[in-house]
Amino acid sequence: MSARRRLSVFLIVKNEADRIDDCLASICGWADQVVVLDSGSTDGTVEIARRRGATVYQTDWPGFSAQRNRALGLVDGEWVLSIDADERVTPALRDEIDAVLSEPELDATLIKMPWRTYFFGRPLRFGRYTAPQGKLFRREGARYSTRPVHEQLLLPERRVRTLTAPLDHHSWRSYAHAQEKHLQYAMLLAQHKHAQGERASLAYACLRFFTDFIQQYVLRLGLLDGWRGFLMAVILGQYAFHKYAALRTLSEDR
Repeated sequence: MSARRRLSVFLIVKNEADRIDDCLASICGWADQVVVLDSGSTDGTVEIARRRGATVYQTDWPGFSAQRNRALGLVDGEWVLSIDADERVTPALRDEIDAVLSEPELDATLIKMPWRTYFFGRPLRFGRYTAPQGKLFRREGARYSTRPVHEQLLLPERRVRTLTAPLDHHSWRSYAHAQEKHLQYAMLLAQHKHAQGERASLAYACLRFFTDFIQQYVLRLGLLDGWRGFLMAVILGQYAFHKYAALRTLSEDR
């Protein structure tokens, strides 16, 4: 093995004081560079990040894609890991990343890792929130798409490798937070679809509730996660309904 390639980590945050410390504890002292791009926190997030040794920048909020592109412009590593304050790099994942980034003939440009998403105290084993995430990538030529949410990472060449060790994900503080977060994303996507000229009906919104529920609960085996799997399937069905119901309202002539 040769020396590990230089690794930068960045986070875009606002008011994450209750969970950013655990995130930074999993990367500071391991990554060569840690950048936190804050957009107006008032709860001590910035102070925690600085205390952990991260380099902190403060700015406005232009949207998810633009903010990630800003953060990408602040790092200098050959490889970049983009994570959120609700994620934790496990020791096993650190070791696996170290090994891969030390390979002399590393051919991949995008490295995915399993997502171990916790939902009310236990990790989900099935469904959308267990799919491997492309969080680690070569910086040269990389940028994020202009979608308002669920932005896509664009690379000059896309050669994917998937690791085995998990990235821990603690996305929701409570049931209310899970609903608020999905509703926020649904509204942003509805606005984006409307701007792209898409239209929807309430009948289609209702249909999408059922199809997305079935996909999560049955086809993706969420039923094997017990009541947590059922609740997540309902939330994702609601997410789809809200997205297209909001698009229907935006389509109304005013």
